[in-house]
Amino acid sequence: MFLSTFEKQLDLKRRIVVPQEFRAAVSGPFDGVFCFPSIEADCLEGGGKALFDRYHGVIEELPFGDPVRSALETSVLGGMVQLSFDTAGRITLPDLMCKAFGLTDWVSVVGLGDRFQIWERGAFNAHRAVQRDMARAGLADLRAQQRAARLGGAA
Repeated sequence: MFLSTFEKQLDLKRRIVVPQEFRAAVSGPFDGVFCFPSIEADCLEGGGKALFDRYHGVIEELPFGDPVRSALETSVLGGMVQLSFDTAGRITLPDLMCKAFGLTDWVSVVGLGDRFQIWERGAFNAHRAVQRDMARAGLADLRAQQRAARLGGAA
């Protein structure tokens, strides 16, 4: 699993050291990660073969020619690159991906369980604040529903 958030610096060649914990999570026949522009947010998304297989499975469930399938094929498969680790555990991010998301210096590498995201540091800090607010509100709503269910079930 990909857990935690790390701040990393891109070097002039757009290389980033992938956290050791993340490298261990993707160990397998391909020594690297799959990376593509995220569908959910303005960042890069990455993971191992299991993430690739998961997206591919979702795509394969849709009938050929379905507009959602085509959109996913274009966005995920068409945008995906395989990035191998060098001997120092770095990957080199493609120039176009860096330009698309403003990745020039410091980035945040964010673990999300079966995947991770790479954000421009300032953009991630703003995103994290919004996500915290949403999580607080969502958790409060969930607790209220649970309380109502307990009270309704006790009556």
